[in-house]
Amino acid sequence: MVVIGLGVGLVVAFALTRLMVSVLFGVAPSDVATFASVTAVLAGVALAACYVPARRATQVDPIETIRYE
Repeated sequence: MVVIGLGVGLVVAFALTRLMVSVLFGVAPSDVATFASVTAVLAGVALAACYVPARRATQVDPIETIRYE
């Protein structure tokens, strides 16, 4: 889901750069470094957001969970 979101976001962002030229100061509308760095930061945040709950879930004993319910 993260990869799909990043892909769609990159396509939409690249398409909308022509409309935002007036608010981009000192950055080219299709600056590859900016797109790559923002994509990497968002992917890192998404990885952390998925990893922390998954890691916590692996620490739970399944038998205890079933007994609780």
